Amino acid sequence: MKSRLATSIRSGFLRMNSGDRILVSMLVAVIVTSLSLNARAQDERVHTGGPASLILAAESASSAPRAQSDLVEFEKMTWVEVKSALAAGKTTALIYTGGTEQRGPQLANGYHNLVAHAQVEAIARELGNAIFMPVLPYTPNDAEALPGTIGITNELLAAMLERITEESILNGFRNVILMGDHGGGQPQVYEEVAKKLDRRYRPNGIRVFYCDQVYRAANDAFDQYLAQHGYPPGLHGYLYDTSQMMYLDKDNTWVRRDLVSSAVGDPVVDGKVQIGPQSPQNGILGDARRSTAELGKLAFDMKIDYAARQIRRFLAGGY
Repeated sequence: MKSRLATSIRSGFLRMNSGDRILVSMLVAVIVTSLSLNARAQDERVHTGGPASLILAAESASSAPRAQSDLVEFEKMTWVEVKSALAAGKTTALIYTGGTEQRGPQLANGYHNLVAHAQVEAIARELGNAIFMPVLPYTPNDAEALPGTIGITNELLAAMLERITEESILNGFRNVILMGDHGGGQPQVYEEVAKKLDRRYRPNGIRVFYCDQVYRAANDAFDQYLAQHGYPPGLHGYLYDTSQMMYLDKDNTWVRRDLVSSAVGDPVVDGKVQIGPQSPQNGILGDARRSTAELGKLAFDMKIDYAARQIRRFLAGGY
């Protein structure tokens, strides 16, 4: 049968014109070469653990599950990972709000959201028993003459905090901590929601707290440090804000560093803005020109420390 097939193929080949015979010969050569290379690669995989086995090993390593202790960001976890983390003792949910607001010509409008995400992740890692929910990007505020601010009302914030807290409890969390990086709604809205839900769920062994130290107390402590070291005071878009962003902005997308040297706005005296006829109207209340990443790290670390200590007191049964 094979001999008859070979004879038929040979006969057909000889009947072709010279051009067709050349083309067929080239195709056969390509097929033979390809088969030879594949056979050699297969032999290499089997006998030498060559490139193919290295690729398989790399894929296996990259698909290995991350250690549960590294997982603290709810939206980047699967339900299986959340369930495992809860069973392992990560039963505290951190709900952190940011904000979308103009912050001067040198800072992006998402300042509060970048800072909030970095802070709440650091707090979760410092605590060791917490997972943080997606940062809420809007807080009570009002759009201004300068574009860049998108705000919500106190009532809407309260409804959202209540809903997110109760959803976190339904997911299995036993403690919920409310925090914010923007002043809108603080402390009233956060306190009211936390106390309301704590009364509702405490009989079931579930607690809800408002961590206020991460905002006002930590901010005041850093402002005191600035005053003691001869830095100018401010309230908005000033040295404190700009330094934190310079510290956190690793890829240079959130800070316009070429504008920091000229980032000065209306002066602040005794905690009050002094707006005169020569006001720059640039969104800065204070002076950001001496901002540095080193000062930003100091401010950032203060906030993590203040928050972690207060939350640990909450979880230990105190206020």
